[in-house]
Amino acid sequence: MNLFLTSSPGGLIWEDGVEKQGFLDGSNGFVEELRALWQERMRGLFIASAPDNYSGNDFSAKAFTAAFNMSGLPVEGFDVYDYRRDEMSAEDLSKYDVIILSGGHVPTQNRFFKKIHLAESIEDFDGIVIGISAGTMNCASLVYAMPELEGESLDKNYQRFIVGLGLSDYNIIPHYDYLKDVVLDGQKMIDDIACADSEGREFIALTDGSYILIKDNEKGTLYGEAYRISNGFVRPLCEAGQHIELAGN
Repeated sequence: MNLFLTSSPGGLIWEDGVEKQGFLDGSNGFVEELRALWQERMRGLFIASAPDNYSGNDFSAKAFTAAFNMSGLPVEGFDVYDYRRDEMSAEDLSKYDVIILSGGHVPTQNRFFKKIHLAESIEDFDGIVIGISAGTMNCASLVYAMPELEGESLDKNYQRFIVGLGLSDYNIIPHYDYLKDVVLDGQKMIDDIACADSEGREFIALTDGSYILIKDNEKGTLYGEAYRISNGFVRPLCEAGQHIELAGN
């Protein structure tokens, strides 16, 4: 498996409050790294984060199909995996060349992944997996589900650490460039919530356009601007246009 852990790979853009078609984000060599692993024409699967949002899932799958083709990465199309389909076995997944794990609400997606037993069926997948935001976060063995909806940070029953797919050991916080200024339940999401939760732990905060690439379950390589959040402090980890090897995984 070749695993891309992204904050946002592009492909969808917002204009005047409407989600529209766009190219993949080629920042930090993302498209080039994909192209090096690409075959002539790939078959894709889009695994939803909101499994009951059928129209949204169909739109995203079509948009990513166009984005990959527009970016010089030929793909036949992305089938959609949500509540309209039965559980997929490892043999079913093996029919695909590239899998996208959608962005969205982390706990909602995590429950869907558990319902369809994705951790078991994807474990030996021999292709490309691209995590987007929540999909990236849920790739971890133990996921840091940072509160993101109003009331979650105040809810004593909200679980901030949940079992994930086990594809990586990295706890990722996506959209750092946006979230560092967001206030949730009267607290700053990064400075107050994430930093407090980082005691004795390490999170990697990715800006949009940055990503981690893990080839064949080896150590990850971080590309682009990112930050380490650990023991209450935020420190620069990598700069835009640069890459570093990461420990672990």
